[in-house]
Amino acid sequence: MERLGTGIGWRPEIADAVEGMPGVEWVEVVAENVCPGHPPESLLRLRARGVTVVPHGVSLGLGGAERPDEGRLNALAERAEALGAPLVTEHIAYVRAGGPLTASDPLEAGHLLPVPRTRDTLDVLCENIRIAQEALPVPLAVENIAALLSWPGEEMTEGQFLYELADRTGVRLLIDVANLHTNYVNQGEDPAKALAELPLEAIAYVHVAGGYERDGVWHDSHAHPVPRPVLDVLTDLASRVSPPGVLLERDENFPEPGELERELSAIREAVELGRTSAARSSVGACPSPPQRSGRASAAADLPVTAATDTGPARQRLALAQTAVLSALVAGTPAPEGFDRVRLGVQARALASKRAGVVAKIAPELPVILGAGYRAAFLAYAQRHPMRGGYRRDAMDFAESLLLDGRPSDAGVRRELREWWLDRSGPAPRSTRPAIRAARAARRVLLRR
Repeated sequence: MERLGTGIGWRPEIADAVEGMPGVEWVEVVAENVCPGHPPESLLRLRARGVTVVPHGVSLGLGGAERPDEGRLNALAERAEALGAPLVTEHIAYVRAGGPLTASDPLEAGHLLPVPRTRDTLDVLCENIRIAQEALPVPLAVENIAALLSWPGEEMTEGQFLYELADRTGVRLLIDVANLHTNYVNQGEDPAKALAELPLEAIAYVHVAGGYERDGVWHDSHAHPVPRPVLDVLTDLASRVSPPGVLLERDENFPEPGELERELSAIREAVELGRTSAARSSVGACPSPPQRSGRASAAADLPVTAATDTGPARQRLALAQTAVLSALVAGTPAPEGFDRVRLGVQARALASKRAGVVAKIAPELPVILGAGYRAAFLAYAQRHPMRGGYRRDAMDFAESLLLDGRPSDAGVRRELREWWLDRSGPAPRSTRPAIRAARAARRVLLRR
């Protein structure tokens, strides 16, 4: 695997700071936020300096019951080629459910949700990853996610699940040590045990991020400093294998550049501490006989079999994932065996994230609605699951308010109506007579 070194997640808010940081060898960018034909000038300047750029996808939903969407795969491939990336990354998660496999309306989570660690899930995930690998021009690595809730009846630990996934597909792993810490606090899963079970030779790189604990639940916020326990997990990993790359993630609440540089220094120190520990423990030790890698060994020992028919597994997984997502975003009863308290925590976190992302996607809405924006959106989210992404969510929210005759202030309502009308058609509003007539027709639909 290509050596990446120490990197940081590139975000528009810190673009200038990242360009000026010493020792940044590579950056990672959210793939869906980059236009292949017009990459941000900052990324182009970094590339010109020899800084590697890796696109990190968040919307494929490889852990979902449906096969990966061809359009999303093509978009990820385009970004990899436009950025000259040596690999692309995604998540072991599902982000949507419902649809044809369940004969129900599609639902969007707007978030990365954990998959059940079962044989059914593994069969489906392996096939989805193979489909993605064939469609992408560069290698794929997949990331373990943080979880606020766990599935009942799981058949494997996280380490066992990831090992078998890499074993069966040859996919690389993006190990997020902050997520291992999150799952330790929330689910009692020992990070050291997970690391001991991983196929270390499959690691592409490592994520490090901050979070916070509230009422015994760890929230992987990417908006807080990296805590010592996360750095300790990184040191443990570095004592077992030299990671090709380590990257600091920060998505919100960006500190001054000097603070980010200090976090990068702490990450380097944690990695070096692990390497030193490994070197000390190897002094005087007898060399181990050469062994095949876990994947090569398994491939040699297993008989060749026909491809697994994933149809029945996909339907079972679809029904289970839809029931959970419906409980989280549509208020349906919690599926049997789930912790209702944890489901409630996750549901509130999803609604809060929706409100925050919609405010970024459509920054005019908090301005128009003022202090009442967040309460209005959270009330809307309780009754309206997201069905078509955040941009559609912003439009549906505004339309719902207008159809209900809100806001009560006529001037604010008029401004919101103008905002909605300007974006509800296929193109921005025009002053031409024909367009004005169509606009007037839409206005009638929203008139009280």
